[in-house]
Amino acid sequence: MEDQEILSQLNTIIGGAVRKKDLLLTPETTAKDVPGWDSLTHMIIIDSIEKHFKVKFKLNEIMNFKNVGDTIACLQTKGLK
Repeated sequence: MEDQEILSQLNTIIGGAVRKKDLLLTPETTAKDVPGWDSLTHMIIIDSIEKHFKVKFKLNEIMNFKNVGDTIACLQTKGLK
């Protein structure tokens, strides 16, 4: 799966979690850049991403996510189709 396709799907997932349908993420976007993306919302987002892409993140992977691009890179290692 291409990075842009993953980014588009993350836009939908994260936008839904923070209730912003017009959200426009980039690989450099961080939680601090998105109003409403707090620690509780972060866990909801992680759970939603895991369910959507049918993957499981390890705790150390989640802890290393600095931005959306890191999430995309990690998803790519999981062999998405």
